[in-house]
Amino acid sequence: TEVTEKLEEVVMIWIKQIRQVLVEGEQMRREADDIGPSAELEHWKTRMSSFNSLLDEIKSSRVKKIISILQAARSKTLKQWKELDGNITVAANEAKDNVRYLYTLDKFFGPLAKASPVTMMEHVPSLMNTVCMIYCTSPYYNTSERMTSLLLKITNQMINTCKTYLCEG
Repeated sequence: TEVTEKLEEVVMIWIKQIRQVLVEGEQMRREADDIGPSAELEHWKTRMSSFNSLLDEIKSSRVKKIISILQAARSKTLKQWKELDGNITVAANEAKDNVRYLYTLDKFFGPLAKASPVTMMEHVPSLMNTVCMIYCTSPYYNTSERMTSLLLKITNQMINTCKTYLCEG
């Protein structure tokens, strides 16, 4: 029972740390007012990397051994652990899915940032069709908050491109 108690303490520390990671992911992001859409892709790539590392750690033999010992001891901490394990999997899947969908916009980021306003406008119909496709098919990115954030960043990039064009001209 002494070993079980020590292992439960370790698992409770892990639970607390994992909850912190999950909570940080749900908090509003503080971003500059003029940030462009490539920052959205970078954000989700970073989240995907973090959650994949976390999943790799959870699936390690060391963690599996501790969990199996606690299962044999019928530990009460396992209920919380299993719930968090599921939450991490959902968060990792969301990040991976969002990266996959945002990569479909990546081809527009260059023209959006470097083109003249006239050339940039040639890309807008295709860009909006792709955003619409993301909204209609993504299981995670189809919320008004996510779409508003993405469209705001696209608009910011368009404004920055126009400002740059005006200042150079």
